[in-house]
Amino acid sequence: MDKKIDVLDRGYVRLISTMGNDLTVVNSARVSYDKASDEINEKDKRLIKFLAKNLHTSPFRHSMLQFEVYAPLLVARQHWKYIVGSDFRDPLTGAWNESSRRYITEEPEFYVIGGDKWRKVPESSKQGSGECLPLEVGAKWTEELAKHYRQCLETYEQAMKDGVCVEQARVFLPAYALYVRYYWTASLQAVTHFINQRLAHDAQKEIQEYARATLSLTQKEFPYSIKELVS
Repeated sequence: MDKKIDVLDRGYVRLISTMGNDLTVVNSARVSYDKASDEINEKDKRLIKFLAKNLHTSPFRHSMLQFEVYAPLLVARQHWKYIVGSDFRDPLTGAWNESSRRYITEEPEFYVIGGDKWRKVPESSKQGSGECLPLEVGAKWTEELAKHYRQCLETYEQAMKDGVCVEQARVFLPAYALYVRYYWTASLQAVTHFINQRLAHDAQKEIQEYARATLSLTQKEFPYSIKELVS
């Protein structure tokens, strides 16, 4: 089964591992009565529906998912909010580890917005975006963007050739467009919280694509829980 989904021009979401399944949710809820199921049945599906509908969320925190994500910083910094915090008492706490350009000098990759992907300022809001700009306008800015990346990359490489340390030379790279690789580990509840919020119509389009990929991968592992938790 393919556990990697390509996103944007060169990004992806890969499901690395899981702990638990729909049965874990059911048995976590039933432990109060010292009961357990060996396989999911119709009664168990109804229980999952009841738990989700009535916001009995603790059973959904006994299952964990670990993802590897490759995304431009403009997505990663929004996604980072969903680790919630580092306090172990917080039920939505997750873990996050990210590649660092203090240590690596691999070829930088940048998010290149296609000519048909540039969006207008929205008419009814001061933030977000609206419909796509005409192709001829978008193509112009894609060309300008590529030119900007080339210039920044040349400056970055020249700085290192002159002896500037990597952790300072990186300031010449266009930060928000730079792709970063990270591991995200979170409970099933936290993952669905991210999916629900970032699939909303007013979420940034780029992170919506990452949310859809996360949904698709999670759905294969927790089909009954996802059906009830994702609105």
